[in-house]
Amino acid sequence: MKRYLTIALVSLFTWIQTVAADDTHKLSIAVGDWPPYFDQQAPDQGMVAQMLRDVFAEEGFEVTYHFLPWKRAYYEAATGKHDATAVWMHAPEREQEFVYSDPVLKERFVFFHLKDQPISWSSVEDLSGLKLGGSIGYSYGPAFDHALENNQLEVEWVSSTLLNFRRLLFDRIDAFPEEINVGHHILRREMPEREAAKITYHPQSLLENESFVLFPKVRPDTGQLLARFNQRLQAFRDSGQYDNYFEPFFSVSNVHSRQLPKKSDQQP
Repeated sequence: MKRYLTIALVSLFTWIQTVAADDTHKLSIAVGDWPPYFDQQAPDQGMVAQMLRDVFAEEGFEVTYHFLPWKRAYYEAATGKHDATAVWMHAPEREQEFVYSDPVLKERFVFFHLKDQPISWSSVEDLSGLKLGGSIGYSYGPAFDHALENNQLEVEWVSSTLLNFRRLLFDRIDAFPEEINVGHHILRREMPEREAAKITYHPQSLLENESFVLFPKVRPDTGQLLARFNQRLQAFRDSGQYDNYFEPFFSVSNVHSRQLPKKSDQQP
């Protein structure tokens, strides 16, 4: 009887260890649909999704992405429902709930508009006479957000970039900001060629910034997970593997501004 009890206890302990190991090595990351970086329709779920998946895999983690509206992705991660959320630009208020990874992507936001209705601007204040579009859950940087808070801008918010393009075509808005490669990708994939040909963008950048993976402070394993992610991400950069995720897309679009500098070259 004692022998059988010992065997049963050993089996139970082994099962508990297996379950704990499985839980430890599975990660849940909340993201928004933002092709080509995060793409719910793509087999690899987007180039940044694949890169993050591979970085974590090298550390022994299996990633599951949960595609959600941006605000919900942020809230659920902040409350600890997910291990992380990606990707987000830096905002001081977010530091109350999250710790930031090292930068994973460099973004450039521009204003898209119709070719036959060009816009002219050099500062955010110059946009006050335009009907602008925006995507719900987005921030377009401190200057834009400050102008919004002071009622200097007229912005109509919708749920997707594709809707903003359609609103451009129907003269519902004059322009809207979007990350340049995201905008080009959606124009190529989602819109008829004759309609996409009517749209261009203003060459001046509204915002150039780095974006990050956010790890919620409420989760006890965040510190260790962050350190392991940052270390492996740097190894990907040093080996050149990081660049491989972006090069096929940007060689097609002839946009090569997405490369991040080496860590030692980044501004503090």
